[in-house]
Amino acid sequence: MLVGFAEGLGAAKTYTARDHYEIDTNKELLGLGAANVGAGLCGGMVVNGSLSKTAVNGSAGARSQVSSLVVAVLTVVTLLFLTGLFEDLPEATLAAVVIAALIELVDIPALVKLFRVYSGRLGQIYGFAARADFIAAVAALLGVLVFDTLPGLFIGIAVSVLLLVYRASRAHVAVLGSDSTGTWVDLTRHPDAKPRPDLIVVRPEGGLFYANADAVRRELVALVTPATTAVVLDAQSVPVLDVTAAEMLTALQQDLDGRGVRFRIARDIGQVRDVLDHSDAADLSPYLHPTVRDAITSLDAPERPSE
Repeated sequence: MLVGFAEGLGAAKTYTARDHYEIDTNKELLGLGAANVGAGLCGGMVVNGSLSKTAVNGSAGARSQVSSLVVAVLTVVTLLFLTGLFEDLPEATLAAVVIAALIELVDIPALVKLFRVYSGRLGQIYGFAARADFIAAVAALLGVLVFDTLPGLFIGIAVSVLLLVYRASRAHVAVLGSDSTGTWVDLTRHPDAKPRPDLIVVRPEGGLFYANADAVRRELVALVTPATTAVVLDAQSVPVLDVTAAEMLTALQQDLDGRGVRFRIARDIGQVRDVLDHSDAADLSPYLHPTVRDAITSLDAPERPSE
């Protein structure tokens, strides 16, 4: 089922990308389901889309679904009256037809393009997984060539999921500095920006959840020096937050407070605020600020004496 749907959808997406039109994936699946119900009721074979047959059809100049009806009629005519012409046809001839039709779909430039999606900074952040798309594509390609279609499909899926989890578990924490306009930007990408020696402003670039919460906390704690008096976490690029990460932020605030370092969170988005408000991290509400500048202003303001 998975192979049939994947192959049919793969053929459809290949030609929609080439000819610039859209398809409805749900309708594709419903069409395959209806065709298989009909085949089952008539004692027929399993029905699925075929990349090789689609390639032959496309190279023959097909432009609409009428081509499938024409092929169906010609198939019936061939089965009834023309089998004698094809029964002695070598299988190598059929293979040559399929290869000739599919050769135009071998897209080496696409692999080259995936390989080039890389930079030194991405390599520092993700290591070998910086070329995740290229690795997943090559894994699926080799899996199909070595182990057949179904194992290759699962190999591609498994490698993609592993790379996704690996990259998500290595959320990059950018250290920020203030540029000439007063905007807080990544120091590694803006060498002219200047940090404050007593203040650490950081920006986790990715969602915070159970897989990376501890790693992010360790990285933040490692940045604290004896001269540090405050830490501001810019949450603008944190799209999601789970309960584990919310508890981590609470524990981080308590840990820093115990070391005499104040903690603030700036520019949290709605989803993050909802999790913080409805979890045990609700105690962080006084530490949330709409902008980094507001967070720093609250830190610079003189504290009121306790009553």
